Amino acid sequence: MTSNETLNLPARPSRNFIGETITLQGWDDVKTLYEELLDRSIDNADELKQWLLDRSELESYLSENFAWRYIRMTCDTANEELVDQLNFFIAEIQPYMTSYGNDLDLKAVNSAFLSQLTDEGYDVMVRGMKKAIEIFREENIPLQTELQTEERKYGAIVGAMTVVIDGHEMTLPEASDRLQSTDRAVREEAWRKIWERRYKDHEVLDQLFDRLRDLRHQIATNAGFANFRDYSFAALGRFDYTPQDCFDFHTSVAEAVVPLLNELATERKQKLHVEPLRPWDAKVDVEGRSPLKPFATGDELLEKAIVCFDRLDKELGDDLRIMRAMGHLDLESRKGKAPGGYNYPLEEIGVPFIFMNATSSLRDLVTMVHEGGHAVHSFLTRDLSLKAFRNPPMEVAELASMSMELLSMDHWDVFFNNPEELRRAKLQHLESIIETLPWVATIDKFQHWIYENPQHTDSDRRENWLRIYNQFADSVTNWDGFAFYQEYIWQRQLHLYEVPFYYIEYGIAQLGAIGVWRNYRRDPQAGLEGYKKALALGYKAPIREIYAAANVPFDFSREHIQELMHFVWDEIRKLS
Repeated sequence: MTSNETLNLPARPSRNFIGETITLQGWDDVKTLYEELLDRSIDNADELKQWLLDRSELESYLSENFAWRYIRMTCDTANEELVDQLNFFIAEIQPYMTSYGNDLDLKAVNSAFLSQLTDEGYDVMVRGMKKAIEIFREENIPLQTELQTEERKYGAIVGAMTVVIDGHEMTLPEASDRLQSTDRAVREEAWRKIWERRYKDHEVLDQLFDRLRDLRHQIATNAGFANFRDYSFAALGRFDYTPQDCFDFHTSVAEAVVPLLNELATERKQKLHVEPLRPWDAKVDVEGRSPLKPFATGDELLEKAIVCFDRLDKELGDDLRIMRAMGHLDLESRKGKAPGGYNYPLEEIGVPFIFMNATSSLRDLVTMVHEGGHAVHSFLTRDLSLKAFRNPPMEVAELASMSMELLSMDHWDVFFNNPEELRRAKLQHLESIIETLPWVATIDKFQHWIYENPQHTDSDRRENWLRIYNQFADSVTNWDGFAFYQEYIWQRQLHLYEVPFYYIEYGIAQLGAIGVWRNYRRDPQAGLEGYKKALALGYKAPIREIYAAANVPFDFSREHIQELMHFVWDEIRKLS
């Protein structure tokens, strides 16, 4: 924070119910608070509201306690003490939270005064409580604990992957930057080494996934569901769409987007003058220019992102300034960090934490503004009274982040002084949208198959992965000689391991984000106001109403997707 910046850094809210001196060393430190909530007499609607506030205060404290354990572990996966601290919470705290949480849900929905809570948002919250009660099974608690412990192994396995190129050890994100080299031999060497390293652990990752699949299926059948897919739709609170809507999305993307993907691949092959187009040709600039370098360090990335957000709305830039002042960012890639990136909401303080693995690429710029969009969402909802109101479904959370990628794009001259480099950056990002939607459809359709067929073998999985992958991949890139790598591309997708069925949201939100951006292009003030209005609702309205507040439809139809793709394609052609 520079000396001329004056920010009102948020103080931790008062802990009126749980007390200011609470520490969490074991379940006994919070057990009496849960029991007080369970035993408390509720004699009118105001007392029920206060009960909900007290419950929210307790659960917000525990949520933030867990969040810091997770954040610290992902920042240093090799630190056994940090891993143990996270696993302690998962094994010794969460099982009791789950059981008591179900009892509290029952107390709330059975209250004689529940119908008197008519303020906006309570109906959405109660709907979620009732669904959670419906799927709760005591016998699933130890399985869910085991499942969470197993899921965390993925980050440790992948975070430890490094390669040596030109005598230098580097992380896979660092090595991936070489895939943009204009020297085809450099690209090929990096691609081969990355995939050799991934393939080295393919059996370990296969075995881990088998354990995850089996645990998930057992949890689903214990709860009375035919498969984990159906259980997940209930557990994720998908009230606004069904598996059939997902299948319709897959079909729409195959028909409306994959032809554009093939067109881009054909153009790439022609402009690169290569025969055939190979996997290591996918990221290089087609005109032979050096890779875009929008920043050099994590500090520079953050500073430029702040300026970019300022241009949209000074309040948005201040959100990132506050995070910087509080040390709520870890941006640069290094050995031992978990893969990927995230914005983790912190329920008590209301100031989230951004984690990512930046090197110096355009993809890192996009990740920064993406996670920054999530952060803005956290700030816009931080003053909502209940934790349930501050936790919108992922279809809304990703609308926040993916819209920010596009809203910020017209201000990326902060990162690129050269107008030609700015044009390239915009073009690459818009082309990435054409790539994103088919990939989302691929991963989502694969997940449906996995859990509809829980007894599948490793061979079945490879066969069906390739079948699904080829439905949505371009038909131009030649993988001859590397089929054994192609069979395991799915293992790079963290979501399959750690957050199953959390992926279609990216596709849904990408459609919404294009709509938000189109609105902004037509009227910047109204477009941005609609975006902020929608996010500020948190989860006090159903998904469709939140999208409507942003003035975008919640629609997966081929016609709607084609309309949006025409808009994006026109923008691509303007830049080409």
